[in-house]
Amino acid sequence: MSKDRFILLNPGEVRPSRVPVPPVFAFKARTEDTEGRLSLLEVILARDIPRHVHHVADECIYVLDGVLEVEFDDRVEHVAAGGFVLLPHGVPHALRKGSTPPPRVIQISTPGGWECYLEDVFEAGPDATVTDGQFDPKKLNPIAAKHEITYEER
Repeated sequence: MSKDRFILLNPGEVRPSRVPVPPVFAFKARTEDTEGRLSLLEVILARDIPRHVHHVADECIYVLDGVLEVEFDDRVEHVAAGGFVLLPHGVPHALRKGSTPPPRVIQISTPGGWECYLEDVFEAGPDATVTDGQFDPKKLNPIAAKHEITYEER
């Protein structure tokens, strides 16, 4: 019943995660909370996200604070606080810090599952995902594949 899925989070509260995740990722609505329709996170973009493609999920981002640099297809946009971007599935994109401090955003993925991918990334650990302090597409792709995400390996 839909009323059984009511969730109220007070400021600073988050939905539980399967594994510990850095505090820059705040899970607000998990995929199972929305019957698979979406996941919603509040994120501080502490690390740039390399160019990648979501093969199924659309990604919606609303910038709360700072500036988010979005590389979409073959152009770069700077999205300031109050701005919104829809990143449709199937189109290559990258997300970068466009300000100091880094941008804080609301990220909605539909259908859901983004938080499940992040849990898999953090469960794998930095040795399996990061090279020289940056996310490494070659290391991420084996984890991302099961979530229908592909990173460009340059």
